[in-house]
Amino acid sequence: MYNAVICRYHEIAIKGNNRREFERQLIGNMRYLLHQGGLDSKVRHIRGRIWVEKACPEEDFSAGELNLHREVLRRVFGLESFSPAKLVKPEMDSITRAVRAFAPEIFAPHLKDGNRAVFRIRARRSNKDFPLRSKEIEILLAGVMEELFGPDRLKIDLENAPITIGVEVRDEFAAVFAESFDAPGGLPAGSSGRVLVLLSGGIDSPVAAYEMMKRGCQTDFLTFHSAPYTPPESVDKVRRLAEILNGYQYPGKLWCCNLAGLQREIRDRCVERDRTVLYRRAMLRIASGIAARTKCGAIVTGEAVGQVASQTLKNMATIDSAVKDLILRPLCGYDKTESIRVAESIGTYRTSIIHAPDSCTVFAPVSPATSLPERAAEREEEKIPDYAGWISRLVDETLAGDGNDGKIPSGDCETRN
Repeated sequence: MYNAVICRYHEIAIKGNNRREFERQLIGNMRYLLHQGGLDSKVRHIRGRIWVEKACPEEDFSAGELNLHREVLRRVFGLESFSPAKLVKPEMDSITRAVRAFAPEIFAPHLKDGNRAVFRIRARRSNKDFPLRSKEIEILLAGVMEELFGPDRLKIDLENAPITIGVEVRDEFAAVFAESFDAPGGLPAGSSGRVLVLLSGGIDSPVAAYEMMKRGCQTDFLTFHSAPYTPPESVDKVRRLAEILNGYQYPGKLWCCNLAGLQREIRDRCVERDRTVLYRRAMLRIASGIAARTKCGAIVTGEAVGQVASQTLKNMATIDSAVKDLILRPLCGYDKTESIRVAESIGTYRTSIIHAPDSCTVFAPVSPATSLPERAAEREEEKIPDYAGWISRLVDETLAGDGNDGKIPSGDCETRN
């Protein structure tokens, strides 16, 4: 009984003269994700209203097709909400027929066992030539509901009704709908530029990537492994996380860097308790080189202030000083409960909790430094012969992987401190 899905945005609406650019990006993303979801649907746009309809607009969606659209549209950044709708001529008779057609199915569950159905009508008229005002449309359709079900079986509640019949009257059509579903909101992915996310197998970094997508960023991913000290499964896990995240955007690349050789140098030549901070500085330097050559405007991490020893304010300042790039930490004020809640909602949590060692656990110090000064970190790095050459080679080797799925050779996994 529905032949369209009405889509609403919020943040884009407050944009100025460049709003059309955001709308174009949003529509392009919708078309891409719908196509990837196996849906041959059209995305239409007229004066601030976006909707989806079948390739043959006279046909209604099946229940299965609506479920598929709901699954896809809930992953479109920039959309605030969406509703399956019946598009009809902008005439009161057509609107009334559409409401009469689907009202029994909407009201039936609420009328069981002699209960009264609590409802409201919400009308919005942007077509100022329409003969009835919004309030008059609402009153007329409330009367139609009383005719269908009887006034004794209905109750109007304008504030908290579980049933809302929505009507939108435009110049080109009228839309009638009864359900709304939440979308992620924010800005269309890709409208704010490209960033490089340091993606580990944990809970936080995939959430950080999601939050940056929500702010309109196209995300590529960089992960570190330490083969043969970490198993191939550690990168397979990150690859699965990247695949989940790419379900929200045009696919970003996953770069994979083997840090084991440089970690051995740090282990053999540097103070033990400084290792974790030195690892993080090396990771940022490698990320900086990759970001520069892949035109990423910022580096993103999943760090939260105070969560582990390397994430104290002093250590984060020392880590950041290794590069001049913009470092974004969208989770800096999150606690773990907040990260878990988002991870569960976006589908990364079950993969993130699968146990697999990562680079930061290799040669990990027993008692890591919590306040390493920048100059002290630099002195430790000066102990490593050709340190800059190490960074340059690792950038080259990582980019030579062509941003594939990050697979690493299988083999024995050696772990030692």
